[in-house]
Amino acid sequence: MKKFELMALPYSENALEPVISKETIGFHHGKHLLTYVNNLNGLLEGSPLADLSLEEIVLKSEGGMLNNAGQILNHEMYFAQFAAPQENNAPVGKVAEAIVRDFGSFEAFKDEFQKKGATLFGSGWVWLSADKDGKLVITQETNAANPIQRGLKPLLTFDVWEHAYYLDYQNRRPDHLAALWQIVNWEVIEKRYSL
Repeated sequence: MKKFELMALPYSENALEPVISKETIGFHHGKHLLTYVNNLNGLLEGSPLADLSLEEIVLKSEGGMLNNAGQILNHEMYFAQFAAPQENNAPVGKVAEAIVRDFGSFEAFKDEFQKKGATLFGSGWVWLSADKDGKLVITQETNAANPIQRGLKPLLTFDVWEHAYYLDYQNRRPDHLAALWQIVNWEVIEKRYSL
């Protein structure tokens, strides 16, 4: 059986401050994500899905196994897409062109993305994904769901579970979403789009 491991962050725990605090990263990555990894490894013991990739487990499982595998996949994409805060941070390359093509402007895209994140009831994720033709779509995914379950290619996600922002923003989810644009590493998003 293959064991999943906690991903290493591509930056230090304080690199995203003040947008996301070191304390939030410590809890979110070091405790929440680690729990999902440990839970999934336990659930996979003796399972016919034990040797599958994370994506295949998300597509073929249900219940607790799906919840834990989905949360690992979502969080790995989430943590890998950030870098130190930058002013006037904006997309690059083909993904930048696709955003303008499909949403009219970067600002219009940000507005729609933030609105979908702010209005998702309960816990979940807001995603920018590409369909099979490369058209960009924004989806709201509840709990541990991932756009691959809809046949989409996930590119960018904001976590709207309260543990992602509560220490830093309390109940101000819209403020958290608006601040995240400063730390998106658009080169990562461009690579995901171009694959």
